[in-house]
Amino acid sequence: MEKFVINGGIPLRGTVNISGAKNAAVALVAATILCDEPCILENVPEISDITKCLKILRDMGADIQLKDRNTVYFDTRSITEPKVPEELARTMRASSYFLGTLLGRFHEAYVPMPGGCNLGDRPIDQHLKAFNALGAKDEIINGSNHVWADSLIGNQIYFDFVTVGATMNAIFAAVKAKGMTVIENAAKEPHIVDLANFLNSMGADIRGAGTDVIKIRGVEYLKGVTYATIPDQIEAGTYMVAAAATKGDVTIANVIPKHLESITVKLRKCGVHVEENDESVHVWVDGPLMKTSLKTMPHPGFPTDMQPQFSTLLTMAEGTSIVTDDIFDNRFRYVAELRRMGADISVDGKVAVIQGVGQLKGAPVSATDLRAGAAMVIAGLAAQGTTEIDNIFYIERGYENIDEKLRGLGADIKRVIKPDVEAVKLSG
Repeated sequence: MEKFVINGGIPLRGTVNISGAKNAAVALVAATILCDEPCILENVPEISDITKCLKILRDMGADIQLKDRNTVYFDTRSITEPKVPEELARTMRASSYFLGTLLGRFHEAYVPMPGGCNLGDRPIDQHLKAFNALGAKDEIINGSNHVWADSLIGNQIYFDFVTVGATMNAIFAAVKAKGMTVIENAAKEPHIVDLANFLNSMGADIRGAGTDVIKIRGVEYLKGVTYATIPDQIEAGTYMVAAAATKGDVTIANVIPKHLESITVKLRKCGVHVEENDESVHVWVDGPLMKTSLKTMPHPGFPTDMQPQFSTLLTMAEGTSIVTDDIFDNRFRYVAELRRMGADISVDGKVAVIQGVGQLKGAPVSATDLRAGAAMVIAGLAAQGTTEIDNIFYIERGYENIDEKLRGLGADIKRVIKPDVEAVKLSG
């Protein structure tokens, strides 16, 4: 196994280029199943979740070709069976998107229960509610979700709460359904808009993406296109926070500043300077970090995917900060790791009270999920001494070449092979 070793305390300086958005790209890759011609996706991040999505498509019979590191050619016309291989699906949450795309194309789908980071109970009941509204039935067979329909008919869909995944799947199932579908209480995240733009460029008729009401008029045919994934707002936000935590001076390039507004507002409240340009943001710190309160909300609120990174920054701020995150049950699992580094954090349910300690200290820690892993990297960069981070496969699910990009900003971070202790014991 591999781990990151970071010698901290070095202010980050320079320019970093942001990759394509993970949360958009996994949906766009799944959406290629709906396309009736070959298509090309550009600005696809080179991360493990995408690698798994591509392997799922290949195993199902699709022709997938890497044109370059971040450009992929898709021809999914050769897929004949609407069944996702079990082993890969169980390792990622985004495998649930294949339910909607396979249902939309074949009117049937077999997809194993999705996996991914352990963030508590993440049911797909709202996904199934959307499918049922369009005329589909569902059942569980040998641990897999089976959905099917004689035909999909446009209808009214109302979600009980805002959910990105179910909104995506409702779009997938409705884009070729007969008639009009209206999705109410829809998620408004940038990757929802990106998905709608991708499908519309193929010939879909989707209106209202980015608002809480999306209207879709079904079409029969989707043509092949070349389309570029939007920049990753969470990767950008992570580097913004890393710059602040190390009291550095960093330009984050290839971003859409409007997507970063909720993060920018909170950084400024902490005393961080953020200058917005057309396609970049410049972040620097020339004074003490200050406390703030934070509550995660669906877009355009502060994203839950940025909460661990920002909470790490608040451990170094002056005063007491309050962080509330009630979107996922296990989002604060990383707190125990930060305490190893000297952080003063108490958690009561879905509320964390963070007493700033000024300086963290290097220690051996583990990534407990994707965003928690990013938080450990930030903590290691800012800490005094050496930090070793295990389970970096979580981090690689969503960050392209994070160690390489950080070295480009002056960080002392290296990837090393961690000996397999059990194997050593057995061999001994």
